[in-house]
Amino acid sequence: MPTVTRTRRMLDVPGAATVTAAAERAAEEAGRRVVIAVVDAAGDLLELRRTEGAQTASVEVGIDKARTAAIFVRPSREIEEQVSAGRLGALALHGAAALTGGIPLTVDGEVVGAIGTSGETPAQDEAVSLAGAAAAFTTVEVPALTYEGARLAAEAAGAEATARGVAPVAAVVDAAGELVYLWRPDGAQPASVGVATDKARTAAIYRRPSRDFEDQASNGRPSALNLARAVPLQGGIPIVHDGHVIGAIGVSGASSADEDSALAAVGAAAAETAADASPAQATMFRASEIRDRFTTGGLLARARGYAIDAGRRTGPGAEELHERVTDVMHVVQGTATVLTGGEGGDAHDVGPGDVLVIPAGVPHEFTAASDPFLYLVVKVEG
Repeated sequence: MPTVTRTRRMLDVPGAATVTAAAERAAEEAGRRVVIAVVDAAGDLLELRRTEGAQTASVEVGIDKARTAAIFVRPSREIEEQVSAGRLGALALHGAAALTGGIPLTVDGEVVGAIGTSGETPAQDEAVSLAGAAAAFTTVEVPALTYEGARLAAEAAGAEATARGVAPVAAVVDAAGELVYLWRPDGAQPASVGVATDKARTAAIYRRPSRDFEDQASNGRPSALNLARAVPLQGGIPIVHDGHVIGAIGVSGASSADEDSALAAVGAAAAETAADASPAQATMFRASEIRDRFTTGGLLARARGYAIDAGRRTGPGAEELHERVTDVMHVVQGTATVLTGGEGGDAHDVGPGDVLVIPAGVPHEFTAASDPFLYLVVKVEG
């Protein structure tokens, strides 16, 4: 099983505020009129501060410097130095501003964000940014999609596409919408490379299927077309792990837009399933913990593929049916009668120590139960 996720540090909002405050103090002490911008590792703005008297133009320039330092993982001064030394091609670097004043924010060698300052001379701007970067800022740890995880998602979508006899492009991006892996079969149309990437980026940065925006645009909200960096075309699906969007997959060029979405969903599900899989670990529940849970009844544990419930009943109950869950019941205390198979089905009288297995799809109900009737039930999914 490939490693689908890794843990990465990310500058948090309090951390960005700390960096900004330190830079602002340095600017005020030196009498600098500047704009200070702090961005995350993807170059997206987290915090902006404009000191009294700072020129308006410095707002955009400060952000540009910070973004450059973040996405190129180096001080923006280095790119300006290349240009000044005669390497004019550096001016064509996408997303780069060849202007001194952007400094990466690093933790243990990992860039977690950046700060950019604009408004004074290049050296003075950089000095303010360095003061901010020297602050003791905070970060958070979040899961991130790995290359192998992106590859797994794209190839799962590709395998399904091949089985269906279609040849779309599948693009997988990280949480910031940047391309990680592209699956492009020989028969794919060239235009689908960009479209698939656009769909994936939309799903990642807006944290929802790209179809949502196509539906809005087609159903009375054409202004959805103005959403920044969004492409309102279905076929982009977020990849979610542990409550975090860690990336997204976009598919373009299948037989229809609906099939694009279906194939993207296959890829996303493959990555999520692999990400959720973790090494097996033994879990022990003390008798005292189980007794406490039995006082009210309720969930004792939940993991992928199963759940354990500490059941408590005081009388009969309504009929239940679980289409995809098998119940394995072990009686701890009391007695009950359980009817399985609906009206005319089998009645099971159970007591302490008995085990009753109710397969998925079999209706069942407690027609009688002592007060209390305590039982453990393992709910097996699938």
